[in-house]
Amino acid sequence: MEVPKDLLYTLEHEWIRVNGKNAVIGITQFAQDQLGDIVFVELPEVGSLIEKESPFGVVESVKTVSDLFAPVGGKITKVNKELETNPEIVNSEPFGEGWIVEIELSEAKDLESLLDPDAYTEQCEKEME
Repeated sequence: MEVPKDLLYTLEHEWIRVNGKNAVIGITQFAQDQLGDIVFVELPEVGSLIEKESPFGVVESVKTVSDLFAPVGGKITKVNKELETNPEIVNSEPFGEGWIVEIELSEAKDLESLLDPDAYTEQCEKEME
């Protein structure tokens, strides 16, 4: 299981890559493995505000429908429009081209409650037991 060292993670299996006041959010390899083949991604509107730990979109797979939860609060600055026609990119490149949204962080302190790569790996191992 891939867990990039330059990201932070949530217990709900979202990842976040922070660059100053901006951050990119996606779902982890663990999440997409659990979901199976992704067939649809519901994206929020650019300009909308999201609150930490609140749903901001939906991922639908052949197995289930799952809410996406915001790891931090902020304003949506970009959405990955490619996912509207090619949602399966999330399966093949969850940490790259399969990103979901970019936001402008509202509170840097939101990052304090996220998991580092080692803690996230440990959490995933517990879930697989």
